[in-house]
Amino acid sequence: MAYAEATAAQILLLLTFTYLVYTLFLRPKQPNVDKKKPPGPPTLPIIGNLHMLGTLPHRTLQSLAQKYGPIMSLQLGLVPTVVVSSSQTAELFLKTHDVVFASRPKLQASEILSYGSKGMAFSEYGPYWRNMRKMCTLQLLSASKVELFAPIRKEELCAVVKSLEKAAVVGEVVNISEVVENLIEDMIYKMILGRSKYDHFDLKSLVQQGVAMVGAFNLADYVPWLRAFDFQGLTRDCKKTSKGLDEVLEQILKEHEQAIDVGKRHRKDFVDILLSMMDQTMVPHNEQNHVIDRTNIKAVLLDMIVGAIETSATVIEWALSELLRHPRVMKVLQDDIEREVGIKRMVEECDLMKLGYLNMVVDETLRLYPVAPLLVPRESRENITINGYYIKKKSRVIINAWAIGRDPNVWSNNAETFYPERFINTKMNHQGDFRSIPFGSGRRGCPGIQLGLVIVRLVLAQLVHCFNWELPPNVSPANLNMQEKFGLSMPRAEQLLAIPTYRLATKNE
Repeated sequence: MAYAEATAAQILLLLTFTYLVYTLFLRPKQPNVDKKKPPGPPTLPIIGNLHMLGTLPHRTLQSLAQKYGPIMSLQLGLVPTVVVSSSQTAELFLKTHDVVFASRPKLQASEILSYGSKGMAFSEYGPYWRNMRKMCTLQLLSASKVELFAPIRKEELCAVVKSLEKAAVVGEVVNISEVVENLIEDMIYKMILGRSKYDHFDLKSLVQQGVAMVGAFNLADYVPWLRAFDFQGLTRDCKKTSKGLDEVLEQILKEHEQAIDVGKRHRKDFVDILLSMMDQTMVPHNEQNHVIDRTNIKAVLLDMIVGAIETSATVIEWALSELLRHPRVMKVLQDDIEREVGIKRMVEECDLMKLGYLNMVVDETLRLYPVAPLLVPRESRENITINGYYIKKKSRVIINAWAIGRDPNVWSNNAETFYPERFINTKMNHQGDFRSIPFGSGRRGCPGIQLGLVIVRLVLAQLVHCFNWELPPNVSPANLNMQEKFGLSMPRAEQLLAIPTYRLATKNE
């Protein structure tokens, strides 16, 4: 979806007007004290460094950081921005001074799509966010809740394995990207919504549109008074998608309420749990009260759906891509699973903790392909000086997780190579190891790490244990396209295709 349809003349006129207004009336007064900002590239009037970001900003920012350092200053439109590109500096921002950088900037798309940013991902730091996160972690994402939905994951995965068996019999080329995305979608919908599909609503399409809008470049986020013009059409499209999403979510809530009233619910899903807390007060008496209403519930549901589907499917696709490019690694992984599980049954969730090489493969995939290459941006809540550099209040902070995971100073000269054995003597702690931060860290780290890792490990283990995979004719491991698309997440630019061969023993063997 493109949001740059205005003519060059219109854009030039708007930017010229903006520059005049800013220069004459809105330019902030320069402080009397000379405060040292982090180094960074020269800026242009109005747009600052926006023109430098390109189509893959994580790569561009990595290159700029090699010149200007791991704490780099950019001016994105009228928004002062700090880019963090090393594990040591990330720890300063996400641990040492985490509370200072615990808030989020207001993004137009998230404001429209997430009911005024009422979900966990984009809400400002404060009592509302703290208690919403606590509620979701305890009620939806705890170890006991993750385990509760294990039968759903097994059921959906068994169905996919059976369909792939049929494709294997005839040597069919399978669109792995599509298979994985549909599998994760069905798993998540059943865990969260209690059903896999809505025939009269295209929820998947609406969610994809919403993700694209939140991840899209929106000039109005950097030059705020251009919002009224909406020359990219983003505001219009956000409102249209938001209306569609709200209709679906409202229908989902009504169906659950009716089922509860007539006693048709046999197994609680996430929606039931959230509805049971409606009209409750989230915070203690000594803080501002926030009562859970329908908009809170719908915002959280959107967060859960987007976070679980978009992230898990993307990681699995990248892992399988690298395994197809590295047959040696695929063989080691299959042998390791076979030693533990045998070849007469599928992998169970209880097997996962014993599959050491599987964990190495997943950790290496997350290092090279973090779910969000640039973590969801943060915003400084106060003026602060870090490493001698002054960062003023309301500065935007971008953590380049993609660059951090590929830092040769940490990962040696083979940092760009897929090599799971690097983790033989190192067990990654994704909540506190800043050498690789695919889930973020600190207060705004992803609360769904446990659920995400279970899904990724289980699906990946099942697909490589049950099947051998070959690339289609005319595609070799050396020329498999590994280009990425940039957005809120970082999926493959091209869908992954491969031919399965069933490898487990049949009942007669």
